[in-house]
Amino acid sequence: MPSLNPFRLKPSLVARIWGRTNLTPWYTDRPAEKIGESWLTGEQCTVEGGPFAGQTLRELSASHSDELLGESKALGEFPLLLKLLFPDDKLSVQVHPNDEQAAKRNSQGKTECWYVLAAEPGATVALGFKDPKVSVEQVREAIKQERLEDLLHFEPVSVGDLVYVDANTVHAIGPGVTLLEVQQTSDITYRLYDYGRPRELHLEEGLAVMKAATAAGKRAPVRKDGFTRLVEERYFSVDRVELAAGATLDVAAPGKPQCLVLLSGEATLTSEGGDALELTPAAAIVIPAAAKQAVLKAGTDCAVVRAIV
Repeated sequence: MPSLNPFRLKPSLVARIWGRTNLTPWYTDRPAEKIGESWLTGEQCTVEGGPFAGQTLRELSASHSDELLGESKALGEFPLLLKLLFPDDKLSVQVHPNDEQAAKRNSQGKTECWYVLAAEPGATVALGFKDPKVSVEQVREAIKQERLEDLLHFEPVSVGDLVYVDANTVHAIGPGVTLLEVQQTSDITYRLYDYGRPRELHLEEGLAVMKAATAAGKRAPVRKDGFTRLVEERYFSVDRVELAAGATLDVAAPGKPQCLVLLSGEATLTSEGGDALELTPAAAIVIPAAAKQAVLKAGTDCAVVRAIV
């Protein structure tokens, strides 16, 4: 069986009622339906090229769990789900459970963060409540009266902002932004309010897990040796790496699986015993936990986001 070197995944586009058909500059093809999400590390995403071409991330997580997952092996799945979000309308007002609550559904909880790639003037996201002491009954009544937005705190966002959203935070994303989302691998969402659209709500489940006060909010970047740390929390850290043409950086972190997403420029990744792997925009390179060397080299000035457990 061949050893597992870094590999690139083919993105999986997901249609959403609130999505858009113009995905430029990230994807040039114009889809026939509204695309809301591009899953970069979904379990259904397949490997592009190399000896494992065509295999899904789920299959590799099962067949090469030690090499791929390392310290995250006990989870039984790849620990990080990266997505691009393309909202052209308001998403539902929603909330996600924490680990303990999600365990009842045989899942991880869903703590996430959003890195703002594009934002129109005046763009905001809803993040928790104006009143951190708001009661469940007040929220329930506001939903009934279709005025839940009146209770929410709206945070202005601009390009380069990193917004941390821990589990149990009531939140919503509006139009006018493009986001790179990094989250625990979980797809449990409880919709509290959906602006009258004909989709299922999960009122009781959502109210049961929501918290009025959480740690959600913008995070200030911290300069490190060779990169900028955008957020560092229990489930993940997210970095921005900027390299001048010809520069290199070894991003290996033995024992920890990680992902790279090219934002601009040209770059390759070379690992011990592996060929140079080209980074392509809006697609994820997965670096297995067993990698002892993973050298990122800039072909031109480039910017790359790294997510690591």
